[in-house]
Amino acid sequence: MTTMPDMASAEELAGRIAGESLAACVNILPGVQSIYCWEGKLQKSTECQLFIKTCEKSYNELEAFIQKHHPYKLPEIIALPIQHGLQGYLDWIGESCEDIV
Repeated sequence: MTTMPDMASAEELAGRIAGESLAACVNILPGVQSIYCWEGKLQKSTECQLFIKTCEKSYNELEAFIQKHHPYKLPEIIALPIQHGLQGYLDWIGESCEDIV
């Protein structure tokens, strides 16, 4: 997962991730309200949340790609394990990752 400051940047990063075959799918959820402390100040912003579906073997390359192309100085990059899911969907993610080096 990562967050982006607006829909345009979210769509651009999601398209680049998918276009580089770093993930099978990227979902964008607009209008996420974030409240956080940054550099000693309480901040509030509206962001877009990206849910990036990929395989564990491509995580390092994906993380490096996000860091390189993300507009934030310190982007949120969080990986969550898939514990259960529809097997056909999980197979599709796995097949999509076969081309990832």
